[in-house]
Amino acid sequence: MPIKISDESIRQAAKVISQGGLVAFPTETVYGLGGDAFNPDALAKIFEAKGRPRFDPLIVHIADLETLEKVADLSMLDTAARKKLSLLAEDLWPGPLTLVLPKQKAVPDLATSGMNTVAVRLPAHETARRLIALSTGAVAAPSANPFGYLSPTRAEHVEEMLGEKVDLILDGGPSQVGVESTVLDLCNGQPAILRPGGTPKDAIEALIGPVATGPAVNADDLAESSGLPSPGLIKSHYAPRTPLLAHDDESICALSPSKEDGAAFLFFDGASRNKWLSVQSLEKGFAVAVTIAVLSETGDTLEAAARLFQTLHELDRLSPKRIHAQLAPEHGLGMAINDRLQRAASAA
Repeated sequence: MPIKISDESIRQAAKVISQGGLVAFPTETVYGLGGDAFNPDALAKIFEAKGRPRFDPLIVHIADLETLEKVADLSMLDTAARKKLSLLAEDLWPGPLTLVLPKQKAVPDLATSGMNTVAVRLPAHETARRLIALSTGAVAAPSANPFGYLSPTRAEHVEEMLGEKVDLILDGGPSQVGVESTVLDLCNGQPAILRPGGTPKDAIEALIGPVATGPAVNADDLAESSGLPSPGLIKSHYAPRTPLLAHDDESICALSPSKEDGAAFLFFDGASRNKWLSVQSLEKGFAVAVTIAVLSETGDTLEAAARLFQTLHELDRLSPKRIHAQLAPEHGLGMAINDRLQRAASAA
């Protein structure tokens, strides 16, 4: 049963982590499944609870910049990378940005899937930072869900999906950002976004100049012995149990409701929904058994991202035959929304 946030519950949760247990806790992105980042047994519990493959690394969360060098070996960065790190940390931390950096030897290989780099984030959520500071100072925390399934943006999602596999669930209400952090690699020359997320690409480029984007990875092509540089790279991921198909504006409007009886339609904005209704003449009383949902009536990518996983959870519970999801415009958090929808579609 989730426990509401209070001074006592945070101290209790910190004790659980310090003793090698697992705590699900809120962040501004999604709920994380946290364990001591320096404890291999706790890390193994995370992988077991999620059913997560060992080649998929974890993000290490810290509570303050002073802890960064206990996790990352910044001496391995060149001058240009160190300057970029400083600019990013000063302007975008705390926040939904994860940085891939050279790792310290104290971080177990299990946390990094054997890679010599570590993914690090300083979350903006006050409860998350207090929990981390009161426990071990560094908490490894992927999303608190079974591997490959929809991420949790509410405590009840965690309880439904993981239940007794978690020692304690802190309930901080709905996540504000609603999609995972952006992952940026600073280790290989030009910085590269490995996973789009809660920090838009243009916000990063405004600080450090152009950044590249990395390709998704097909899990079937991976050898068990090879690790990924970042979580969230697998092509089939973030999926509901219901088969999901992703569509651009034109293709979703061409779908006939009479042929999609029992399906669900997820539109980016109200205007797109209204256009589809108009094209299909549904406003004239034509009725079929379809479910319609909208991420943001006004087309706000921040609101759409915050509602994405919650809406997909709600649609999934209805057990439609399939979910037709409209892709978002590629600005703001639209890139992150589309990344999640396209990975979910790859699982269908």
